[in-house]
Amino acid sequence: MKTYFPQAPRSEWLLVDAKGQTVGRLATRIAQVLRGKHKPDFTPHQAGGDFVIVLNANKVVFSGDKLDSKVYTRYSGYQGGLKVTTAREMLAKHPERVLERAVWGMLPKNRLGRKLFRRLKVYAGDNHPHVAQQPKAIAL
Repeated sequence: MKTYFPQAPRSEWLLVDAKGQTVGRLATRIAQVLRGKHKPDFTPHQAGGDFVIVLNANKVVFSGDKLDSKVYTRYSGYQGGLKVTTAREMLAKHPERVLERAVWGMLPKNRLGRKLFRRLKVYAGDNHPHVAQQPKAIAL
């Protein structure tokens, strides 16, 4: 008997408009597409997902009171070096990081996860430099 071992399927480029969508719900769908769980030959240890381009990251919405109560933290490594930023501040200064952090939290924390995360391209506005890849616009 031979074990069937699927080859990594050909990746496509998908275009997502984040305008008016909730951050968490959009991030779960993006993470599934990056992993390749939407394909019939999904293999957990292969990067079989698609490339995802997200536009209008500055127009995403948070549900409830998260815009002021959700905090993003980072640590410099020095004593007292904890930096705290609210979701409202992060959305104003670096809107693409909001979605990137949400998707990164849903990917595996290993070599495969880092490879999958590099397939995510997030832009705050309507323009993107990936026109040559001819992305297909999808609604997530």
